[in-house]
Amino acid sequence: MKPVKVGLLGLGTVGTGVVRLVEGHQEDLQNGSGSPIVIEKILVQNKSKERDINVSLDKLTEDPWEIVKDPAIDVIVEVMGGVQQTKEYLLEALSLGKQVVTANKDLMALHGPELLEMAKRHGCDVMYEASVAGGIPIIRTLIDGFSSDRITKIMGIVNGTTNYIMTKMSQEAAAYDDVLKEAQQLGYAESDPTSDVEGLDAARKMTILATLGFRTNVDLSDVSTEGISKVTKEDILYAKRLGYEVKLLGIAERQDDLISISVQPTMVKNTHPIASVNGVFNAVYVYGEAVGETMFYGPGAGELPTATSVVADLVAVVKNLNLGVSGKNSTVAYKEKKLKTDDQISSKYFMLLHVADRAGVLAQITQIFAKYEVSLDAVLQQPNPANPAAEIIIITHDASKASVGKVLEAFQELDVIFNVKSVYRVEG
Repeated sequence: MKPVKVGLLGLGTVGTGVVRLVEGHQEDLQNGSGSPIVIEKILVQNKSKERDINVSLDKLTEDPWEIVKDPAIDVIVEVMGGVQQTKEYLLEALSLGKQVVTANKDLMALHGPELLEMAKRHGCDVMYEASVAGGIPIIRTLIDGFSSDRITKIMGIVNGTTNYIMTKMSQEAAAYDDVLKEAQQLGYAESDPTSDVEGLDAARKMTILATLGFRTNVDLSDVSTEGISKVTKEDILYAKRLGYEVKLLGIAERQDDLISISVQPTMVKNTHPIASVNGVFNAVYVYGEAVGETMFYGPGAGELPTATSVVADLVAVVKNLNLGVSGKNSTVAYKEKKLKTDDQISSKYFMLLHVADRAGVLAQITQIFAKYEVSLDAVLQQPNPANPAAEIIIITHDASKASVGKVLEAFQELDVIFNVKSVYRVEG
């Protein structure tokens, strides 16, 4: 039986995991794919560097084109990251008829349609399960498992770093800055955590999930994005008192072919399954018209969880090669993109206001809500000895994003409101 030869671009954490799984699970992989799988060449930055895994020096190269253009290599597995140059490598590989497996969320969020179109043109597969939610098989589920259904909503915790931070703030009443430093010391957060804490990483993943779930090409610029850096431990304490947890959620919704995609800190009812997803774990909640509600939960990162998704894609690619159906299961989007306006995006909202502590203030506030047709679900005043101003908590009924924006603008002109401390979307 002829082996399928693989070129591996990258031997970092995930690349090392891929080598361990391919070499350690060869019998299972061969039974699953129909062929032996051999890692022929591996791209590294420094061939002489000491590594945690034994790899023959003959297999290592510092020249990516040596792998990409090698006619003996059937599949390129890309786990090195990067966008522009990496895109050029993979486009060239596809043009040469090679199959591609990638774990690169940034690349797929920004250039996925271009890569998939090239793959379709040359009868190749591009598989990218590991680009979202590590070891959770959510991409294959959206493509295959929901192929007969119509997805109306995808809601998820898709960034483990921010979920770890929010969990520690909730469980220990810790301050954001303190937990971020701890996450950096533990290796959960980068020295520059901007991509994670400002929601950019989650936005890239939601771009991929929305594109697959709604069968339309979603751009990163279509995702309304807000991170967690402004969330305070006081916000989380108020949420807990009201029966909510604060999570950084990616939310993609479709109604009558109109879609919206966002990433923002969200108050989730503590009875909702996603509210109990803690630490570095990820979870994706999918609503289908036929199946109803489903949730997928598991580790969102790490050497072996992510490598497991990469190798599962590798097995699928090899199986397609042996069946002669490479490039047939195209996931190129085919629906026209129609984005909701702010008037069409609707949800419940939580607001914490610091206001003058005198009679008639609440009446002025409720008049503004009435003016912009935002109805109220709950209004509470919480004593806070540390704050001489009165603190008013408001939870609205479903209201349009545009109407809530007008309410907040009107609050700026109201001298009895000293500060709009917090505004959060409410789910569950």
